[in-house]
Amino acid sequence: MLPQEIIRQKRDGKTLSPEDIAAFIAGLTSGAVSEGQAAAFAMATFFNGMRRDEAVALTLAMRDSGEVLDWSDLPGPTTDKHSTGGIGDNVSLMLAPIVAACGAYVPMISGRGLGHTGGTLDKMDAIPGYVSQPDTNLFRKVVRSAGCAIIGQTAALAPADKRLYAIRDVTATVESIPLITASILSKKLAAGLQSLVLDVKVGNGAFMEKSRDAAALAKSLVEVANGAGLKTSALITGMNEPLALAAGNAVEVANAVDFLTGRRRDPRLEKVTLSLCAEMLLSTGPASSHTDGLGQAREALNSGRAAERFARMVHDLGGPADFVERSTVYLPAAPVERPVPAPRGGYVTHIATREIGLAVVGLGGGRTRPGDDIDHAVGFTRLMPVGAEVHAGDALALVHARTQSDAEAAVAALAAAYGIGETRPASKDPVVRRIAASDAY
Repeated sequence: MLPQEIIRQKRDGKTLSPEDIAAFIAGLTSGAVSEGQAAAFAMATFFNGMRRDEAVALTLAMRDSGEVLDWSDLPGPTTDKHSTGGIGDNVSLMLAPIVAACGAYVPMISGRGLGHTGGTLDKMDAIPGYVSQPDTNLFRKVVRSAGCAIIGQTAALAPADKRLYAIRDVTATVESIPLITASILSKKLAAGLQSLVLDVKVGNGAFMEKSRDAAALAKSLVEVANGAGLKTSALITGMNEPLALAAGNAVEVANAVDFLTGRRRDPRLEKVTLSLCAEMLLSTGPASSHTDGLGQAREALNSGRAAERFARMVHDLGGPADFVERSTVYLPAAPVERPVPAPRGGYVTHIATREIGLAVVGLGGGRTRPGDDIDHAVGFTRLMPVGAEVHAGDALALVHARTQSDAEAAVAALAAAYGIGETRPASKDPVVRRIAASDAY
């Protein structure tokens, strides 16, 4: 069937057959489907959705658009985690080496920034020399030697998703549950995993702001993944404020190094990271319970073994051998730093988290079009969390910018994003809910 006929059917709310979906994705991969047609398909899907069998067919077609890896030669289980995207969400940088230090293997295929959210791959590209898109042979070698490798999609792995991912970013179709489901799972299925844990964000900094929408996405992901033969569970975690106290690329890498070495661990970030680690270890076998998984993850972190794994991964993928010890020397730094003064005293009661992500994009740390270069040095650090007490003039955050004018605009954006009141709000657990396969059906 012609691509435009497939688009018309989806536009009119009809159910696509697996054959039509496979044909459209094959055309997307070969170039027979244009960027405009792909955008129209994404918009039609955004408005009309997909049945579960359509989502499964789309996921499998995107998986099969390229190579599917096989890790059966490894001496331990393979597992991974994926986040639906947030602000200050650098969990992957710590999670992968922690889980690897506990005996599992983590071949993590990550994406770039999407919309207002940061991308793990863009963070890794801030490390000089780091090869974020190696060939399959190097990818396999690093996973075996370091126990983990954080890379981007190569031309061989789910190439259809790589093309559609970039188009969704700039056509306001990011939030479509079927498209998110297929995008995430096609890469993970192509990675040849034995299990997967999903971190589905909810809140004003997430693509899913409402609890019911986040639960629907988590259930869709878990159901489609398990239906395709991949053991999967999900945690729904809060994104009503940045997860780390940094937002950007190089600044989040620095934050991750501080976390791994014990110099600083943001409490909410630590809770979410270790909870996801425990879920992964439980799903693959090293842990007998969630509590056991938490204990193993914490020991791997506190002993320094996780930091060693991270250092090995960075070096094996072309980065400096002493990156962990000298990250401040190697990471790019923006020339202009400006504090964001609090307009009055009180407590941080609210953060418009999405606006912080957009402010990072405004500084040049994200993209407005596919293929845009980004400035890895810019961003924010020392972001005050919800509940923090501040006095008039205290710094709500520190802006890292390329120019004075960029810094001034970012200061104004962050000042507007913070709400300050007289009463400290009640603290909330950042881990909201767990969804297992039995909850999705």
